[in-house]
Amino acid sequence: MADGFKYVRLYEDADGISHFEDVEVPLTDNGMASLLSETLTVTGLNFRRNRLDYNLDYHPAPRRQFIVNLSGAVEITASDGEARVFGPGSVMLVEDTTGKGHISKAVGTEERLSLFVHFPE
Repeated sequence: MADGFKYVRLYEDADGISHFEDVEVPLTDNGMASLLSETLTVTGLNFRRNRLDYNLDYHPAPRRQFIVNLSGAVEITASDGEARVFGPGSVMLVEDTTGKGHISKAVGTEERLSLFVHFPE
């Protein structure tokens, strides 16, 4: 079993430009044949379905939140120009809540289903 759980963080710098960062969450053996992270406090959850024509120009995230892709794919372009595709099973922490933000665009031939897990303000 791997030692950590990986996700991608999308954050903004002091100039309001967003960037990607690969993050690994430490996991510890919970004694029940699995590894577990520390508990995170969350405040809400949205279910989301994006159509195949989804294409949203630069925008900041409405809140700090994890986005968990269940099916379909999305291409996210940070305002520094780097683009990444997130498919089924991917997890992204979105923290670029001010500044220029990012672009979100549907890719592939399947509607995207995802969960938005909100953090406290």
